[in-house]
Amino acid sequence: MKRKFLFAILFIVIAGLIFGGGYWYGQNSRPAIERVTGLQNLEQNKVPAVDFSLFWDAWVRVQEKFVNRGQFNYQKMVYGAITGMLSALNDPYTVFMTPEENKDFSQSLQGNLEGIGAEVGMRKGMVTVISPLADSPAMKAGLKAGDKILKVGDKITAGLSIDEAVSLIRGPKGTEVLLIIARDGWSETKEFKITRAVINIPIVKLEMKPIGDKTVAYLALYHFTDNATAEFQKAAQQILTSKAEGIILDLRNNPGGYLESAVDIASWFLPQDQMVVSEDYGNGKKIEHKSSGINKLASYQVVVLINQGSASASEILAGALRDNKKVKLVGEKSFGKGSVQELQQLAGGTSLKITVAKWLTPSGHSIMDDGLEPDVKVEITLSDVENSRDPQLDKALELLK
Repeated sequence: MKRKFLFAILFIVIAGLIFGGGYWYGQNSRPAIERVTGLQNLEQNKVPAVDFSLFWDAWVRVQEKFVNRGQFNYQKMVYGAITGMLSALNDPYTVFMTPEENKDFSQSLQGNLEGIGAEVGMRKGMVTVISPLADSPAMKAGLKAGDKILKVGDKITAGLSIDEAVSLIRGPKGTEVLLIIARDGWSETKEFKITRAVINIPIVKLEMKPIGDKTVAYLALYHFTDNATAEFQKAAQQILTSKAEGIILDLRNNPGGYLESAVDIASWFLPQDQMVVSEDYGNGKKIEHKSSGINKLASYQVVVLINQGSASASEILAGALRDNKKVKLVGEKSFGKGSVQELQQLAGGTSLKITVAKWLTPSGHSIMDDGLEPDVKVEITLSDVENSRDPQLDKALELLK
């Protein structure tokens, strides 16, 4: 079964790799090199217009001349060559994953990992925090969406790939990592010492909040993982049997996940066949994803909270509710992850993620790089954080009075 999932690519810096773009698991048969044992050209189905002689010439010369020839790891060299090929596309969402990275990536979607608990990706060529996960070491240490990671330990991140940066940040639970962080509005960088831990990625949190003589359901959705649809359904049933008259859907710091989960959750608010999102493949081909028509929460007044850490599937859900129901978005501009990746499983446990399309909101708006602008802009200051204030939530409650 093919599944698509949309992440801001990113890599949860959690024992490995992670977070990726809007993905879709596809099984494709590919000519395999299970293990490279030496210099062998095992090409099959070679593209006629491409001449690989330069590559092989360079390979042979390195093998003949490199000073540490006895230390060659041919498998890593092949992996590096593939990574280099993809980097030439200038698309941070098209990436190759080694067996270890591929395994860690799959585990991340199940919600249990080790690390600091932060989604990290490339933003304008800089290693950037996309979102710290709820109750993670990263969040407790004070990392925020948009923070630039300039150094990991004594290693400068400029010039590193996201994979290389992640490999420096990750590590076993109980160990410590030092990050040098730059943040908009700061006059100088700051150090963050973070102790890695087991990360249990939360999915849903539901609270009933009184507003005068009314009750509002506050529903935080942290991730669109395998269990997100089922967990949301449980929360929705509790809302339906409660006295809640409105819903605050909190998508802040939600980096995304499975596309199917976003469509399923949107279906609780939208009638049958109403558009949730469409994929534009740029060649005239479009795929539309529509509501299944559960529609049981349609009568509730809804406000959605977003910020810079709201990405991909979060933006799909927020965009669908605003375009179809005129739902107000409150907070800060979202991340702007508007492309779809196809995940191809390759030989030896490796995989390849390829950008194949961009997605559009029901109104036809592409948020790639630009993000979703909130209808009501409310920023959270350092003073708010230090004093446990949440003016964005306060504004949402005010709108539902």
